[in-house]
Amino acid sequence: MQALSNIFGIHETALKLHGERLGVLAANLSNADTPNYKARDLDFAAVLKGEGGKAMALKATHAHHMNTAGAIAGAPAGGAEMKYRVPFQPSLDGNTVEVPIEQAAFSESAVRYQASLMFINRRIAGLESAISGQ
Repeated sequence: MQALSNIFGIHETALKLHGERLGVLAANLSNADTPNYKARDLDFAAVLKGEGGKAMALKATHAHHMNTAGAIAGAPAGGAEMKYRVPFQPSLDGNTVEVPIEQAAFSESAVRYQASLMFINRRIAGLESAISGQ
């Protein structure tokens, strides 16, 4: 059963984080005209780096291999830390939402969400094929 615990790899975590990020970016876009609203974003790369570091830790399989303990350091996977976006041109009303930047980030995150979803679906299709013996 241990082999099935990490069946989707990093894509399970990535899918959750992209979903959260899409919500944050949508909130930024919906508050583009709200005075003193501060645009926020998730530090997605830092969270995934921590997850990837755990999943891809190196093992010494021979006595002459170098010791890799502690070589890969990352933040523990869990909740993503929210950060405030620094605007290129701050608004006079204190709002830091820049619509073109938010739209670009939203589009990028949506594409990455779809990619992770596609990898998960292909993994499931491969497992179904293996189980059915095709």
